Amino acid sequence: MDFTFDEETERLRARLLAFMDDHVYPAEPVLEAQLAERDDPWSTAPVVRELQEKARGQGLWNLFLAGHPEHGGVPNLTYAPLAEITGRSPRLAPAALNCAAPDTGNMEVLAMFGTEEQKRRWLEPLLEARIRSAFAMTEPDVASSDATNIATTITRDGDSYVVNGRKWYITGALNPDCAVLIVMGRTDPDAERHRRQSLVLVPRDAPGVTVRRGMSVYGYDDGDHGGHAEVVFEDVRVPADHLVGGEGDGFAIAQARLGPGRIHHCMRAIGMAERALELTCRRVLDRVAFGRPLADQGVVREWIAEARVRIEQLRLLVLKTAYLMDTVGNRGAHTEIQAIKIATPRTVEWILDRAIQAHGAAGVSQDLPLAAWMAGVRALRFADGPDEVHLRSLARAELARYR
Repeated sequence: MDFTFDEETERLRARLLAFMDDHVYPAEPVLEAQLAERDDPWSTAPVVRELQEKARGQGLWNLFLAGHPEHGGVPNLTYAPLAEITGRSPRLAPAALNCAAPDTGNMEVLAMFGTEEQKRRWLEPLLEARIRSAFAMTEPDVASSDATNIATTITRDGDSYVVNGRKWYITGALNPDCAVLIVMGRTDPDAERHRRQSLVLVPRDAPGVTVRRGMSVYGYDDGDHGGHAEVVFEDVRVPADHLVGGEGDGFAIAQARLGPGRIHHCMRAIGMAERALELTCRRVLDRVAFGRPLADQGVVREWIAEARVRIEQLRLLVLKTAYLMDTVGNRGAHTEIQAIKIATPRTVEWILDRAIQAHGAAGVSQDLPLAAWMAGVRALRFADGPDEVHLRSLARAELARYR
């Protein structure tokens, strides 16, 4: 077993590390200033556009799109260490490389299941970062952890589909550059449970689409990512050719979309944990309490040692998962995708909690990113399926081996 990155991965890592040092980290305070000054609280900050131009010029573009090298995509095993690096600056780096959710998952859906016209109209501008997009699945009135509960309706009417329903926590929908939403809804309530749902492309400016409000996560609105919106669809009519795949394919396509998204989140979260540990080590070496540096306190040393062990464990599982996705496909990596989605947010949450504790009042303030990261990682335990759903599925598969 060889743990050495191949030549292409090393080349991209070196290029990305330099890009982070030269452009991304210096741009972090610029982003804060621009977010405070912008007229539209959900718009993309100008510094993101500047970084995108630089990243594209350096070939650091659309790297997430495994299986599509023609668009810049690299294998999952190559992307994993690159996504980890971008996770060190989660508000800037993924967007700079056009590797930010939810656009990544939506591009994968369109690349895999879109018609040629859908690709021309929506995928191409997404690949070029000329537009943004959103994925509308979660609903406030049902337990969306079971996607077969989705109550939004998509009804065929002649040459059109009519969409009615209410969604929330729809990431990116408030961004004025968001041009399209991929909406999940019921097309046949009488079909088999996993064949009732379909996906349809709904332009954000279609009559009947109302972006009602932005939702916060522990008080953070994620405005730099286009927010999390509540969206209402009232008799929204779209052409029948806006259907993604076929009627009844919605659940299967959504699962195909969520698999890579889960591991991408985990890759980035490891980078976040690494930076949090770095901040912690610098802090405890610098601060003195009761006559000794915090770094000399036994409990603090235990935190640091435990954090290192846990990060290494997560990284190995992510790399194994990426390897399997490349070699046997997402379905063959199903167990590992679920395992890493369970383990990573909970573990990174633990590391961030100790980092905040080590920083005292600064840890919960707006002067450091730790509190915002904690909110994001806690929310990740719901995103793309809550822990309990993955635990249930994993246990069922494990028990099946012995029945």
